[in-house]
Amino acid sequence: MFFASDNAGPAHPKVMEALLAANEGHARPYGNDDLSEQAARAIRALFEAPEASVHLVATGTAANALCLAALTPPWGTAFCADLAHVEEDECNAPEFFSGGAKLSPVDTTDARITPEALEAALRRRPRGDVHVPQPAALTLTQATERGTLYTLGQIEALAATARAHGLPVHMDGARFANACAALGCTPAEMTWKAGIDAVSFGGTKNGLLGVEAVVFFDPAREWEIALRRKRAAHLFSKHRYLAAQMLAYLHEDLWLHTARAANAKAARLADGLRACPEIALTHRPEVNMIFARLTPALHAHLQEAGAVYSAIEAADGTVTARFVTDWSLPDTEIDRFLALLQQG
Repeated sequence: MFFASDNAGPAHPKVMEALLAANEGHARPYGNDDLSEQAARAIRALFEAPEASVHLVATGTAANALCLAALTPPWGTAFCADLAHVEEDECNAPEFFSGGAKLSPVDTTDARITPEALEAALRRRPRGDVHVPQPAALTLTQATERGTLYTLGQIEALAATARAHGLPVHMDGARFANACAALGCTPAEMTWKAGIDAVSFGGTKNGLLGVEAVVFFDPAREWEIALRRKRAAHLFSKHRYLAAQMLAYLHEDLWLHTARAANAKAARLADGLRACPEIALTHRPEVNMIFARLTPALHAHLQEAGAVYSAIEAADGTVTARFVTDWSLPDTEIDRFLALLQQG
């Protein structure tokens, strides 16, 4: 009964098979191999962006930090949700990679930024005052850190607001596939067609061993991102092993199938949580991540039975828990957990 994180699940067997196939013979290093070129072409095709700049890295932290460093000069600031992963969980990596740029958290509703909140944040950081960080970029997390989603219309509205202030927009897509699956949209519709300039296209949480793609829709960024990746020590020598994973991920829409499976498992789990009187969902789950408030007695019961999930205990004794499902979670484990709820 492991619901702690989709990072904890195994790599998909098709990904492991692709790695074994890539492990034959010799190939040029540092991304100059055939598989790396094929992976870049496949990502461009997925996003309907034949000229896009594509660079693979091994971690989401590297992908987000490289994107924001390219968009935000050292004297600039990138606006983000107050609950954004780049703000709370990247150990200041965006600041480090950018040479000192700041993040400016924006108040959110259900972990989503609104155009009005962004406008208010921009008023607090006026451009042209030499004494303050200069507005430089906006970053959106899709899906959000509370399992909610921006609709395509909400992304377009935020991108338009950012554009009116001269800000490019980055999307942290650690759970990009889950968001696409839930919205029933294409990657292009959720990114450049909605006004997104760069995206961290995640895969590690959705069946890959460890690879993410940095995608800039402006091809003029190609050389800059290549240099930034190398300077940041994220250019793999044996790059074909990153590329092999990504190719397997995109082949026959594996990325979408695993995301749909993870989302469906979360929906089933959420139905069971709602049926328990000792549990209250704190946000409407839209992808594979659920937040719920538990009574201390139920939390203790679940922990004693071996359920694994993230939990924060409040001063009043209530517990806020996070349950995350991945593509590989057995239905029998969900059944076992829901049976525990009925016993509790």
